[in-house]
Amino acid sequence: MTQRYSHEFLKAIPKADLHLHLDGSLRPDGLIEMAKRSGIELPSYTVDGLYDLVFKESYNDLGEYLNGFQYTCAVLRDMENLEQAAYELAMDNLAEGVIYIEVRFAPQLMMDPSRGIDFDRVMHTTNAGLQRAKAEYNSQADVQSGAKPPFDYGIINCAMRMFGNKGFSPYYTQLFQTLRDHKPKQVIKIAAMEMIRASIRLRDEEGLPIVGLDIAGQEMGYPAHEFKEVYEYAHQNFLLKTVHAGEAYGAESIFEALTQCYADRLGHGYSLFSPEMIQDPSIENKQSYASQLASFIADRRIAVEVCITSNLQTNPTIGDVSNHNFKHMFDHRLATIICTDNRLVSRTTVTREYELAQQVADIPLKRLKDMVAYGFKKNFFPQDYLAKRAYAKQALQYFDKVAAEHNVS
Repeated sequence: MTQRYSHEFLKAIPKADLHLHLDGSLRPDGLIEMAKRSGIELPSYTVDGLYDLVFKESYNDLGEYLNGFQYTCAVLRDMENLEQAAYELAMDNLAEGVIYIEVRFAPQLMMDPSRGIDFDRVMHTTNAGLQRAKAEYNSQADVQSGAKPPFDYGIINCAMRMFGNKGFSPYYTQLFQTLRDHKPKQVIKIAAMEMIRASIRLRDEEGLPIVGLDIAGQEMGYPAHEFKEVYEYAHQNFLLKTVHAGEAYGAESIFEALTQCYADRLGHGYSLFSPEMIQDPSIENKQSYASQLASFIADRRIAVEVCITSNLQTNPTIGDVSNHNFKHMFDHRLATIICTDNRLVSRTTVTREYELAQQVADIPLKRLKDMVAYGFKKNFFPQDYLAKRAYAKQALQYFDKVAAEHNVS
């Protein structure tokens, strides 16, 4: 596929990243600095060493991909580190023209009740780092004058589907001990409901820009419908919803996210165009099922958070990037938003993901602008709808300006 757009142009256009895990997107040198400060043992204390041993170009499976999170989560239980990581993540995005981000993470993985690190403290600390970057960037003269759009952000809180062991974090260790007569899945659901109630409280009473709910963790064997009550509570309290669906399981997982969890967006959605991944024995005509579901998603303009590098790394059967299902999403006119998933774990940027996208599909400028627009029109903006429309308009006007400056038409 011929690349239409230069790296410089793709870097300069205004972009949004709506699928961005904080704990998977630390700076490698920042991780080393934080680990030394907090006394956390790492496999290596050089960037090259971490790249060789942990954060690789490719992985054998999802388990290996997730291995690095044990180190990032450990350092982020130090509130100084958490604030720094949030600030640096925003600044790294701004350095490549990403002016709106929705940072997602599981706050309960950072909590440590024995040290007084509760949910509220984790959320305020994360917001402080993001707010510091926002204030710093938006005070610049070209932003103040309106020559450039300002930076903004929202926070998406993740509930966890499961854990490999009960000692995954201090909070969960204590919770499992307290609820020792409950089944593990019951404990996880209780934690999820506690998180969503606290998220809505902080949004409504303290004004934190908590804009959405997500469910993360191993998809296969832990269906989203088990958290239906959690999603219903979010839905009834005007908190928007995204679901990791169709990443490592078939299209029936996507259907469930839409019908059981009221999903406003889909995280990954890769398997939508891989009917062979469907495992539900009641679905006899897999191709027809997938086609009808794709048409429904396109018609409803339900946005898909596309993470190409991450999919290539966690699903080795894809092989070359040219085989990625983004091509089918593009051809079927789905509302696709180009995202990174994990900037550190996948060693990528939003600009690089756009470069990969144009290796998969031939994207005319109008379609490229549409894709950029989805990032601003399908986001969970922390202000009201009129403010969101005005912000999107400003971003897209700036897109036109950058295109003209780079002689792209």
